Formats: sequence, structure tokens, C-alpha cells
Amino acid sequence: MIDKVIRIFNIINAIQANPGISAADLALKCDVNIRTIYRDIDIVTLIAPVTNEGRGTGYRFMGKFFMYPLNFTEQEALVFSLLPSVLDLDKLPPGFETVYDKVMATHRKEKSQQNSIIEDITGIIQMGTPAYRKESPNFLQPIIQAILDQKTIDTVYHTQSRNETTGRKIDPYYLVPRDQRFYLIGFCHSKQKIRTFRISRFLKVDLTSEPFDKGDFNIKKHLKNTWSIEQGEKNITFKVRFNSDVARYIKEEELFVHPRMKDQKDGSMIFEVTVNNEKEFIRWILQYGPAAEILEPKSVRDSLKSQLVEWLGMYS
Repeated sequence: MIDKVIRIFNIINAIQANPGISAADLALKCDVNIRTIYRDIDIVTLIAPVTNEGRGTGYRFMGKFFMYPLNFTEQEALVFSLLPSVLDLDKLPPGFETVYDKVMATHRKEKSQQNSIIEDITGIIQMGTPAYRKESPNFLQPIIQAILDQKTIDTVYHTQSRNETTGRKIDPYYLVPRDQRFYLIGFCHSKQKIRTFRISRFLKVDLTSEPFDKGDFNIKKHLKNTWSIEQGEKNITFKVRFNSDVARYIKEEELFVHPRMKDQKDGSMIFEVTVNNEKEFIRWILQYGPAAEILEPKSVRDSLKSQLVEWLGMYS
């Protein structure tokens, strides 16, 4: 069985290196008869798009198929690396050790290239550090690596709302950019819930060897009706009138929630949207000042009116 696996690898390599190679030449390379090559080609076709357009044309792969890269998962790499310890090497045909070394070398090269690419990406993406804050570590690289490898991270995180620093294990699912910041959405082991973490609040991030499974988690469903990144408990529908000066700019806004927009005859626009966190939405509305009027809900309109009266008293 092992020599058949080795032969399959050799056949794939031979077709890659010599598109159009004949069955006779493959038999010569693999030191078997042609009928064995035909049977092996049937196996190869189950995992790769091999084509033979007729007598004398030989074998080639369709499209852009190429065995490299291997794209081993950590588990697959571990299983393959253990082969020499579970097999009787004295009973294996010549060539096993060289094939094994080539496959492992290819995997190591892939891993090195992947790490290099991630380093380049994290070097290009600059988080930006406010002038008043000391330069902090960029944890994008280990987080991206953990997301790709589906490995739990061991972290120290500062929760600003409680002014509390705690150690947490997190299964990192997705990185989400919002308002010039990156947020990590993942499963928090200590809370046993999906949570959102601001990257700049991590004080330590270490990869572990513990794998995780996202299961049926759906990022679009998770962020449904979330205006930016903060999630609330209750959906609220807002109705806002934008005047003609800003209406056309609102249409260009890159929003994460789908609104209903209706143009008015005077050039203004009625904007309706359902969100689960009113604070985020109100902060967005306030940047437009008197060009944006909240029509509904009445409770929010009245609360904002009281706030404006308070502000006016502060500046009078």
C-alpha cells in the first residue's frame, strides 16, 4: 500500500513536470507495467483533473491544477511527520525516505512563506498610535495566524468599561475594521460567549496548540442590525430627515446596515433604519448637526432635545 502511495505521488510529479507524458513513460519511471499505470491513473483522477485526449497524446492536468502547495493542516502535518515512527522502514521500498523528506521540506517551505506573507501584511497595515500613547505591540500577526490555523489564543485584555485587566482564552473567528480600528470577534472561554474585542486593548497575545471549530457561526447573522461594532439587546427603528445639503452625501456613506432612503420634492431625504444600539447611531447622526433631524422614535427625539437645551445652557 505504501509503495502505491509513493507511486501516486511520483505519477503526479511526473505529469506536472512533463505535460503529455505517455503511460509507457510513466511505467518506465515507476518501474511497473502499463496496466498498473492505468489503474493508478484512475485513482489520480479522483483527486486531480487528469485528461488524456486520445491515443498518443499522453496525460496532462486540466486548468491550473498543481500539487504544490500542499496546504497541510497542522493535524495533517503531524500525522505525516509521525509516519517514520509507525512504519517499519526496513520493509519499505527504496525511495520512501527521499519522498518523505521532499514532502516535509515542501510543507516547511509553505509554512515559512505563509508566515512571511503575514509579516508583510501586518507591516503594511499600520494601526496608528495616538500622540499621547506609548507605542504598543502590534498583535495583528499572531491573531491572523491563529485565525488561519484555527488555534485558540491565550491573551491578557483590558476591559475599558470596567477598567479591568484579565487573562482570557479566545477562539478568534474574524477581524473586523471599524472607525480606523480593528476588532476581533471570537468565542471567549471564560464568558462562554461570542464577544467583540478591540485589538488595541490586548496586552498579550500568545498562540496555543489548541484547535477550535467555529461550528455554524455566521458573521453576517451575528452583525445583523449592528450599526458599527457595538451590539445592543433591542432593535430600534429610526426615522431621520436629512436636508438637501447633505442628502446626496448620505447616499455615498459606506454603511453596514441596509437603510430605506426616500427622496423628497424639496431635495431632502427620509432615512429609515433598524439598529440594535441607539448610542452608535446617535453619535453618527450628531456629526451632521442641524442638517439631520430625528423624527422617530419620539423618546429619542425628546431625549436629544433635553440634551441640546443643557448644552445651550452650558454655552450661554
